[in-house]
Order: sequence, then C-alpha cells, then structure tokens
Amino acid sequence: MKHSVAALEAAGNTESLATRTANSTPRMAYLISRYPSVSHTFILREVRQLRMKGFEIACASVNAPDRSRDEMTADEREELDLTYYLKAHGMAGALGGHLWGLARPAAYLRGLRKVLTFGGWNIKQMLYGFFYFTEALMLARWMQSRQISHLHVHFGTAAANIALLLKQFSPIGLSMTIHGPDEFYDVQAEKLIEKIGAADFMVCIGRFARSQLMKLSPAANWGKFDICPLGVDVANYNPIRQPAGDRPFTILCVGRLTPAKGQHVLVDACSVLRDWGRIFKLVIVGNGPDENSLRDAVDRHGLADFVEMTGPLNQDQVRARYAQSDVFALPSFAEGIPVVLMEAMASGVPCVTTRITGIPELIRDGIDGLLTTPSDVLELADTLAQLIDDPALRNELGEAGRERVREHYDLTTNVTRLAEILRRRLGRAIHA
Repeated sequence: MKHSVAALEAAGNTESLATRTANSTPRMAYLISRYPSVSHTFILREVRQLRMKGFEIACASVNAPDRSRDEMTADEREELDLTYYLKAHGMAGALGGHLWGLARPAAYLRGLRKVLTFGGWNIKQMLYGFFYFTEALMLARWMQSRQISHLHVHFGTAAANIALLLKQFSPIGLSMTIHGPDEFYDVQAEKLIEKIGAADFMVCIGRFARSQLMKLSPAANWGKFDICPLGVDVANYNPIRQPAGDRPFTILCVGRLTPAKGQHVLVDACSVLRDWGRIFKLVIVGNGPDENSLRDAVDRHGLADFVEMTGPLNQDQVRARYAQSDVFALPSFAEGIPVVLMEAMASGVPCVTTRITGIPELIRDGIDGLLTTPSDVLELADTLAQLIDDPALRNELGEAGRERVREHYDLTTNVTRLAEILRRRLGRAIHA
C-alpha cells in the first residue's frame, strides 16, 4: 500500500486519499466471483452495512448474477445497477485491459511472467492463468478509473487468483476474507501460500479458518490474520412460526445441492424416519449439480409424498420458509461457519448439523442445537426423530440458538468489528 500511495501521488491523488483516510471514509473495491448470488447474500449485507458506516465500496463481479432482475430482492437490484461485471465487457473489455497494461510495459511483463508459471507449465492451467491475467488487467483499469487503491476478496479461491495476479503488476493493497474449507483441501492448486504472502492482511471468519492459515505460515506472518465472524440481522428473522398443527412436521434444508452439503444423507435419513412411522415433510431449497441425483434418490426411496424440492429462492422467500419449519437440517461434510445456520437459529428454528470444521464455534452440541457425525445416516435419523418427538426440546434449542446468534453473530455488531479492522489496517498501510 505504501507503493500504492506513491503511484497515486504521481497522478496527483495523494492528498485526496490521505484526506479520506484521516476523515475515516476509506475507499476500496470488493471483488466477488458472482454478485448478487443466492449463496452469498452475506457479502451483499456486509457491503451495504459498511457503506452505512461511511465506507466507499465499489463492487466488481467476475460473472453475471445467478438470477434475472425480476427474481431479485430490492437490495439485490440496487447492487446489480452499481456493480462492474468483468465478463459482460467481452472481447472489447479484454482488449482494452491489455492495451491499458501494455502502456505500462514493465508491470505488464511482470504479470505475464507470472502467468507462464501459474500452472506449473501445464498448458491448460497456463491458459486459465492468462484468462485470470486478462481479468486482472480489466480490474486494474477499472480500479484506476475509480481512484481505488485497495482490493478485498471473499474466499481464497478463483476470484482470489485474479487478485493474486493483479498484485504482481499493480501496487494495490490486497486483503481477503477466508472462509474455508475449500481453500484448505488443495493448498497447492489454490495457491494459498502465495495468496497469504501477497495479501496485506486476511480476515478469518472463525478460529478454525485462522488455524489453517497459521498451519501454512511461519509465525512471523500470523499477525496478518484477524478474526471477524460473519453475521445476520437477527431483527429480520421472526421467531414466531406457523403452528405445526396447520401443516406437517417440517424439516427444512437450504443450500447448494452439492456433495459437500450432504443432502443425500438427509434423504436417506428421511427414508429411515418414514420406516419408523414418523410423519413429516422435508423441504429442500436450492439448486446445483446434485439436483437430479437427489430427485432420483427421492423416487428410489418412495419419498415423493414426503419431500418437496423448491429450487432456488430469494432471501424473502427463504425467510418465509423458516417460519413454516420445525427443524433445520444441514448434514454437511465440509463447511466454514454457514450463514444459513445463523439464519435458521435467528428464526428460532432448532438446528441439526455436523460436528465439523468451524460449525462447533457456532453451535454447542446440546445447548444451541444438535451435532451429528458426518455421513452417519442412522445417527441423523435418530436425532431428527428425537426432535419430532420432543416439542419442549425443540423450543429450548430454538430459543437458545436465537440467543447465541444475537450475542455472537449479529450482523451489525460483527460488521462494526470488521470496519474497525479495515480502518486500522488501511490506515496503517496509508501512513506506512
């Protein structure tokens, strides 16, 4: 960031940047893989809350949104109109980025040299690297046009590859929010060690995420890692639900339909519940690559009368589903600390999930919810049956879960904490 100030000074912008920092109105860009997105509404909430706290944030998205404008909430439509979409500019935008880069030949060659080793001399990976490089050039050009000198990226995966290459040829400040666990599974392929080195600082959503970065880093780098949990606006989630007498006992699952979320285990567990004589309805919200295989599993188990698959829903629709549910189930194999669990807990819905990665930081087993062993169908079925049979336990866990989120995962509180981290880190970089 020190060099970034020097670069802006050459362009006559140092005074305005220093003044903005002194006045506590930092300017920064957020790079998101897809924005807005049903799966990442927490990023939208974070951005909007930071703006309310005086930050000037411009958003760039690699890909177009995952829905049409008509399917979005009002907040999402506002963000749609404010966001810079890299791929929407096509070949013209790519050419413009390269021409912008060629006007800075030394920097351009540094970035291009990095591309040549980006995939370990694998031709396919080098090609991907060149695409990332092109997007990095487009992003750098856009950031310069907005006089923005700091970039923040959520997740240390694909979008962070663009940021990593951008850092090779542009003296920007760079920070990342690390969620896990995807970044931790193939550290080499994700270039996570390089990203740790390139970033000025990293925000970890919990202790598990920080521990994995610490494992990969010398102790001298540990000062880069701050912890700031994600959060939800508890006031937006109504704990008063539709009485169960007006509908079947309802188990809700919300999330991408992918192997990592474990929805197949949930369908299998529901088959056991049915065989045990329990009456219920399972509602699965979301879409993804496992959709067809899940529908096949429902048919194979003869659960057509017990399971509803809604497809993706926006946030307003999901909130309505919480109000119509008795239990929330997320039998994941891999997670960071899922925001969807926070939403369900804030809605007063008792949660059943797995004791993996960062989840026990959010839910204490038997206190704020119930944790099961991942992949254990019978244990999941038995835990769900326990909640079906015990209304008092459901109420106890629902109330405790809502209080847990209110105390530790409130959106306003945690974004205030994030704002303090950003102001401290950005201010330190500006005046270094």
